[in-house]
Amino acid sequence: MFAKYLGLLLFGISVFGVSYHYSARFLDWLRFQSLGTRDYIVDRLALMFIEVDPQKVLLGLLAISFVPASLVFVAFLPEFFPGIPLALLVALIGWKAPKPIVDYMYRRRINTFVIQMIDALSLMSNGLKSGLSIVQALGLVTEEMPDPIRSEFNRILEQNKLGVALEECFTSLSERVKVDDVEMFVTAINILKETGGNLAETFDTIVQTIRDRIKVENKISALTAQGIYQGIFVAAIPPIMGVFFYQSDPDFMRPMFTTALGWILILIIFMLEVIGFFVIMKIIKIDV
Repeated sequence: MFAKYLGLLLFGISVFGVSYHYSARFLDWLRFQSLGTRDYIVDRLALMFIEVDPQKVLLGLLAISFVPASLVFVAFLPEFFPGIPLALLVALIGWKAPKPIVDYMYRRRINTFVIQMIDALSLMSNGLKSGLSIVQALGLVTEEMPDPIRSEFNRILEQNKLGVALEECFTSLSERVKVDDVEMFVTAINILKETGGNLAETFDTIVQTIRDRIKVENKISALTAQGIYQGIFVAAIPPIMGVFFYQSDPDFMRPMFTTALGWILILIIFMLEVIGFFVIMKIIKIDV
C-alpha cells in the first residue's frame, strides 16, 4: 500500500514538474489555438474586404464548438463514455472548421482574380495602346470588370488619390493577393515605370503566361481526378460496410457501439480514414 501511494506521489510530482517546465510553451500554444485562430480569420477576411469584429469571431468560434459538443454530451447521458470523447471531438472539429473554410473562400477569390486578370490585362493593354495612362487603364478595368478584380483595382486607385505612390499601391496588391501571377504583374509594372519600356507588350506576355499555366493546371486536374475519386471511394468503404453488416446482423455489430472497446476501434478507424485520405490528397497534389 505504501509503495502504491509513493508511486502516485512520484507520478504527481513528475507531472507537475513537466507541466511547470513547459508551461510557457503550453500557454503560447493555447494562445495560438484561441486568439491566434481568431486573428487569422479576421486577417483573412480583411484581405477579402470583409470587416468583422474580432470579439464576434471569438464568440462565434466558441458557439460552434462548445454548443454542439454540449448537445452531444447530454445526448449520451448518463453514460460518460463515449459521451466525453465524442463531445471533445465535436468541439475540436467545431473550433478548427472555420479556418479551412475561410482559407477556401480566400483561395477561391484568388483563383477568380487570376482568371479575371486575363481580360483585365488585355483591356489595360488595349487602353495603353490607345494612349491612356496606367491610372486611366486601371479605371477602365474598374468600370468594365466585376469583383473581385474591380474591388482590388479600385483600392489601388483610392490609395493613389490619397497620395500613395503607385508603386506602393501595387505592392499592397501583391500582399493582399499572394499569388505568383500577381507578383509578376506588380514587378513588371514597378520595374518598367522606373526603367521605361512597353507596358502593353508586357501585359500581353503576362496574359499568355497565365493562359498557358491555366491550361497546364486544367490538364493536371483532369489526370489527377481519378486519384481524388479513389480517395473518396476508399474513405467511404468502411462506413458503408459497417452499415451493411449492421443491417444484416445487428446483434453482431451492436457491441461496436455499446462497449468502450468498440468506440475505441471506431475512433482508430476514423483517425486512419482521415490520415489515409489526406495522404492520398497530398500525393496527387501537383503545384504548377
